[in-house]
Amino acid sequence: MSLLRHTSTIAGFTIISRIFGFVRDILLARVLGAGLAGDAYQLAFTLPNTFRRLFAEGAFSVAFVPMYSRRLAGENGQAEAAKFADDVMSVFIWILLVFSGLAMLIMPGIVWLLASEFQSVPGKFDLAVFLSRMTFPYLFFISIVAMLTGLLNARSKFAPGAIAPILFNIVLICGIGTGYFWRGTSGDDRWVVYALSGAVSLSGLVQLIYLWWEVHRAGLKFHLQMPKFTPEVKQLGMVILPATFGAGIYQISQFVDTFFATSLPQGSLTLLKMADRLNQMPLGIVGIALGTAILPMLSRHIQSDDLQRAQDLQADAFEMATLLTLPAAAALAICAPAFTNAFFVGGKFTLADGAIMASITAALVAGLPAYVIVKILNPGFFARSDTKTPVYTALISLIFNIILNVFVVRPWGIVGLAGATAASASLNCLLLYIVLHRRGWFHFTGALGNRIARQLLATAAMSALLWWLMGWMMPYFSDDILTRVAALAILVGGGMAVYFAVGYVVGALDRERINRLLRRNRAAAK
Repeated sequence: MSLLRHTSTIAGFTIISRIFGFVRDILLARVLGAGLAGDAYQLAFTLPNTFRRLFAEGAFSVAFVPMYSRRLAGENGQAEAAKFADDVMSVFIWILLVFSGLAMLIMPGIVWLLASEFQSVPGKFDLAVFLSRMTFPYLFFISIVAMLTGLLNARSKFAPGAIAPILFNIVLICGIGTGYFWRGTSGDDRWVVYALSGAVSLSGLVQLIYLWWEVHRAGLKFHLQMPKFTPEVKQLGMVILPATFGAGIYQISQFVDTFFATSLPQGSLTLLKMADRLNQMPLGIVGIALGTAILPMLSRHIQSDDLQRAQDLQADAFEMATLLTLPAAAALAICAPAFTNAFFVGGKFTLADGAIMASITAALVAGLPAYVIVKILNPGFFARSDTKTPVYTALISLIFNIILNVFVVRPWGIVGLAGATAASASLNCLLLYIVLHRRGWFHFTGALGNRIARQLLATAAMSALLWWLMGWMMPYFSDDILTRVAALAILVGGGMAVYFAVGYVVGALDRERINRLLRRNRAAAK
């Protein structure tokens, strides 16, 4: 119930953030389309955003939170945890400043490594470098935000960290509006991407101010000092280095995909990133929420040597993940043409762009359950300070992804690239589970397998309905706005109703847990 409550808190705010993010992407698609400026901006946004997920929210969080939680649970917990946080922050800020400054200095080389093909289009490479320098300060701000979020998460205060991305999307929406106003009738899309890239860095500062205020409200204070590489800070660094790779296979794959996508026809990178945003909707809501909630709880169970509760916690998280991601993956794969036509097609985003984006989305979401389950399996290693094993599995999966790309990108283009990403994520998920099972840290029980089989049955029933609805409703998704909304409401509402109704009947949902929640809600309402 604690996992469900914390996950619901994070997921609730994440849903709001994803809605704003969805609005942001719709506006971006219609204002920019899939062309030169759009590709340049997508590359500029990918750089700090991927480093953020890889280092700040990935490696740093999975290393820092367990170490901070262990000190917090110690005999002199508050003082030890505060000193550890002060030491880390004092070193962390200088590392971020040096890394960000160096990256901005050598940005032409970084862009060349990822997108050398941009040089074949006049002005595209230079624009990508300029925009990348504008967006990169975001990494400095958001990395400190990640540390502040980790402090609050370790104390079971999950809401502030989940609210911060809402501010990010609001600032970017304002940036798109400002750029559209600056562009006016000139038709020069550079004004849009200038404003948008500046808004990316500004959004990091806004989130930092908000999280600093929340930390202050929680009674936590920092004492910045001259950086000292204490034994604890060195230990954190030794954990972060391998965790950077182990926790970030999906993010590292993003760089690999970007490299291959920039070698394809103009607009391919934009369409891939737009499709990935749809894939990120359930991934962010379910995967990040579960992964964020489970790590400090799992660390406490392992610290107290309560291995059965650790097993039960991961099993519950696994069940919750499949309960939501199996239908989400099926629905996105089947209904991708409806979503792209209804939301994105218009302005500079053509029907042809929408068709390609739908195919990319269908390929990406094939790996959606794996993306989310990795978020649940990785904490099983990180909570035990084992960051080496995820490195090995990630390395195998990354090599597999690169080899697949070499063979599939030429015949199947951007869609083949998306499919290779999904396949490599699935392999990583499988390898992680095999190791956990062999070490006795987590095992797939018959009860869990039975519940997932029932979830698959409910997903199949939902998929049959959606396939039938798509067959005769497709023209309505390109009609006027009211017709589009009504058609989508029927599609989404019908799919959800069938899935949860069939799921309840066949036992895909935990009836006892649902009844307990209903009893609590009724009691709270009285």
